[in-house]
Amino acid sequence: MKNIGVIIGSVRTARVGHVITRWVLQSITVKHNLNFELIDLSEWNLPLLDEPEMPAKGVYAFEKTKRWSEKINSKDGFIFVTPQYNWGYPASLKNAVDYLFKEWNNKPVIIVSYAYRGGGKAASQFRQVVEGLRMKPTETMPAIVLAKDMFDENGKIKDTYPEFTRLYEEVVNKAVVELEQEFNKV
Repeated sequence: MKNIGVIIGSVRTARVGHVITRWVLQSITVKHNLNFELIDLSEWNLPLLDEPEMPAKGVYAFEKTKRWSEKINSKDGFIFVTPQYNWGYPASLKNAVDYLFKEWNNKPVIIVSYAYRGGGKAASQFRQVVEGLRMKPTETMPAIVLAKDMFDENGKIKDTYPEFTRLYEEVVNKAVVELEQEFNKV
């Protein structure tokens, strides 16, 4: 059984990332040997990287960094769910990955992005970062286009959105199959 960390990349108060992440996980039907664990960056409260040593050294002075290192090191792969902010990904996500180096190495990763135009620009930029961390991103990077009917009359994203599965199940599962294939290459 492979343990996959599912990282919610936004920490904004009015974010929709937790709902999008839930939809993504519910649409995965190819859970062959995968165990998913949500990792919500808003619960980690990582300040801007403040360690005295370079992350590549793996020497951490602060307890929060040691706990973050243990959490990431305990995972075999990741799904990053990131919004697109101004054609990029959030600083909170960049900061979280910058805290560590070796803990990310050689792990397969899916990048799922979302925005009113799908988040492809954020995913492309973040892909460069995960490749720099020696991770193995899947070719398929689901880009979720937010639509007006995903939101209720008060402008809040709906907890359930039956159309999500119809629209995104195939692409999400394709990425999961690619993630599983990376494990088989070892």
